[in-house]
Amino acid sequence: MVLCADMLPPAMRELVAGQKPEALDLVFVETAEEEEKIAKAREADYILCSWAPVPAQMIEAATRLKGIQKYGIGVDKIDVKAAATRGVPVGISAGVNAVAVAETAITLMLAVYKRLCVAHNSLRAGQWLKWELRTDCYELWQKTVGIIGGGSIGRAVAKRLSHGFECRVLYCDVVRQPPETEAAAGMIFTPMEDLLRQSDIVSLHFPLTPENRGRIGANTFARMKPSAVLINTARGGVVDEPALIEALRNKTIAGAGLDVFAQEPPDRDNPLLTMDNVVVTPHNGGGTVDTMKRIVGHSFDNILRIERGEPLPEADRVKA
Repeated sequence: MVLCADMLPPAMRELVAGQKPEALDLVFVETAEEEEKIAKAREADYILCSWAPVPAQMIEAATRLKGIQKYGIGVDKIDVKAAATRGVPVGISAGVNAVAVAETAITLMLAVYKRLCVAHNSLRAGQWLKWELRTDCYELWQKTVGIIGGGSIGRAVAKRLSHGFECRVLYCDVVRQPPETEAAAGMIFTPMEDLLRQSDIVSLHFPLTPENRGRIGANTFARMKPSAVLINTARGGVVDEPALIEALRNKTIAGAGLDVFAQEPPDRDNPLLTMDNVVVTPHNGGGTVDTMKRIVGHSFDNILRIERGEPLPEADRVKA
C-alpha cells in the first residue's frame, strides 16, 4: 500500500490517482492530524509525499516501510537520517519540475520589472497609470542575470534567458558544470562576489540544508546593485527574511519576486505581502498540470523499481 501523506483537494487526488499503476494500492490521509498519519503509516509499504513532513516518529511507526518517495525534489521535511537508520531508501523526482519552476522564476522577473501587480491592482481600483509606471518599468532583454545554483532548474532558467531574452547569464555553485553543459545553457561560471556585483537580477536555485539556511542575507544584499531584484523559487529558509525586508525598505535592492517564504503560509501581517516592489506566489512554482502528471508518474515508477528490487536512478537517490 502507498500512503499519500499530503492533504490534497479533490482535483489533486484525482490527478494523483490517475497516474497510479494498477499494481499499487493508494490511500490518502483525510486530515492533517499526526495521529491519523501515523496510524495509516503502520499499514504502508511506501510513503508518497510532497509538502507533508515525514518525521522520525512516522518512519519508526511504519514497520512495513520499503521506501519514501518525494514528488518533488526538496527533502528538508523528510527525516532522511531516520530513514537511513531503518534502511529505507528515499527518492526524489530529479529534474521533472525544472521547466515549470524555471517558467515561474522568469514570470516573477517580468512581473517585478513590469510592475505587473501594481498595474493590475491600480486599474481594478479605477486608476489609469498609463504614464506613471513608465519610469519604474524595465525590459528583461539583455540584462545580466546571476543564478545561484547550477542544477537542472538553474540551467533551465539560464537556457531560456540566454536564448530567448538574450541575457548575459552568470552562475555560481559548489560544483561547476562541464563546459558543454555551460555552453548549452548559455551560462558563465562566476565567483559569487562578482556575480552579485554585476547582476541586475539574482535568482536562487539551491537546496535548503543546515549550511544554506539564511545564506542570502544582509551581506549579500549589500553587495548587489541598488537596482537589482532578488528572485526566490527555491526555499524560503535560504534567505534571511528580516534582512530581505530591511533591504527592500531601505532600497538596498529594488525589488523581489518570491514563491517561497521562511514560514509557509506566511503570517498575514508579513510585510512582504504588502510591499509594492514585491511580487508573491504561494509556493506553486512547479505546480502545473503538465508537471504534476510527469512528477507523480515518475514517483510511482520509482516505487515500482523498489518493489522489483531495482535501484533508484542515481539522480533520484537521496543520501543521508
